[in-house]
Amino acid sequence: MTKTRIAGALLMALFSISVAAQTPATKTDAKAATPAKVTKPADAKAAPQGKALYSKEIFDYFLKQRTAQGQPDSPDLREALREELNTRELLLKEAKKAGIEKQGDVKTDIQLSSDMVLIRAYLNNWTQKNPIPDDFLKKEYDALKAQLGDKEYKISHVLVESEDEAKSVIADLQKGKKFADIAKEKSKDPGSKDKGGDLGWNTPSSFVKPFADALPTIGKGKFTATPVQSQYGWHVIMIEDVRDTKLPSFEEAKPQLQQRAQMQWMEKHFKELRDKAGV
Repeated sequence: MTKTRIAGALLMALFSISVAAQTPATKTDAKAATPAKVTKPADAKAAPQGKALYSKEIFDYFLKQRTAQGQPDSPDLREALREELNTRELLLKEAKKAGIEKQGDVKTDIQLSSDMVLIRAYLNNWTQKNPIPDDFLKKEYDALKAQLGDKEYKISHVLVESEDEAKSVIADLQKGKKFADIAKEKSKDPGSKDKGGDLGWNTPSSFVKPFADALPTIGKGKFTATPVQSQYGWHVIMIEDVRDTKLPSFEEAKPQLQQRAQMQWMEKHFKELRDKAGV
């Protein structure tokens, strides 16, 4: 019956949104990357090593990735990593010997991968040097408040297929029949039917427009005098209770607003770059 519940989604968005541009490069799955455990000396640095085909910088980079994933720095991990990196270098050597990197699609893939590393690093650097100003965040906060409205309604409804059915429901209510009983018997909304039509607490923005527009006109403890039509059918709506919308203050929501607005803030920078370049 309803849209995706915008109010709930927006409230959740204030507390649970991550920033795509700050997401690190995909890491190798920890379980897949670590071979079966083999007994090794207790001291990681003292473990015997064969010939290394890779640089110390490469080894340290991958070791940092694995430990960041939660794997403890151990002789087993280091030995597995040495074997993996040596295999990697041998495969690279064979690929270059065969001239694979000069093939059209491969050459393009290499270039695109290199470009993405640079772009990601640039964006991380730019966002650190250009934090989102408070006035930008305040506009986002005010927009969310406006969407949610200042009232929440505890709502029940009966959804039927025709206007005549809805009028019949209203007539039964006027005769004193219980709303919940009618909803269980006649409602076509599978999400609320078995709960006596109960939709819980919502703001008008949670619903399709005809339904949302009707809410402020009904009154606490009352039901619609005339049926409300939406694309889902005909509704008879009951307002069980009304309360003020509860939102965190700007300062409380600020960290989450920064995450939510990060992409918009970067898009503003992208537009400036495009305008400057005339594209």
